[in-house]
Amino acid sequence: MAKRLAALALAALLVGCAHRAETGPAPRTPPAAFEGSYEPAPARAEVQEGNATWYGAALAGRKTASGERFDPSQLTAAHRTLPFGTWVEVTRVDTGQSVRVRITDRGPFGHEDRIIDLSRAAAEVIDLVKKGVARVQVRVVDPP
Repeated sequence: MAKRLAALALAALLVGCAHRAETGPAPRTPPAAFEGSYEPAPARAEVQEGNATWYGAALAGRKTASGERFDPSQLTAAHRTLPFGTWVEVTRVDTGQSVRVRITDRGPFGHEDRIIDLSRAAAEVIDLVKKGVARVQVRVVDPP
């Protein structure tokens, strides 16, 4: 009987701890992966400059941070802070070639000078596949 009462008391305690008062949404903070590198999304007129890389077949079919499945044949990209669904124009500084992509993932990580990871299709448009890394300017644009 004592074991049964103790189990009931423990269950009531756990249920009580699971209840959360409705206080509205929690304030949005950057995930731990962004500590020290989080910046608010730039205004439409602002241009970011840094290096672009690309990613392709190895991640095909996997879920991106936005929940979409990654398709290297689509014009998409990963950016550390821009909201998912944001369209940006990525322009190679050395050639002037540009491509418009939609942000669907987070990254690149590990190199502060790398500001965007392009899908293989986007990298092909600006002749980035063979070189692998190129200096680019990234500017937020209106959706097509």
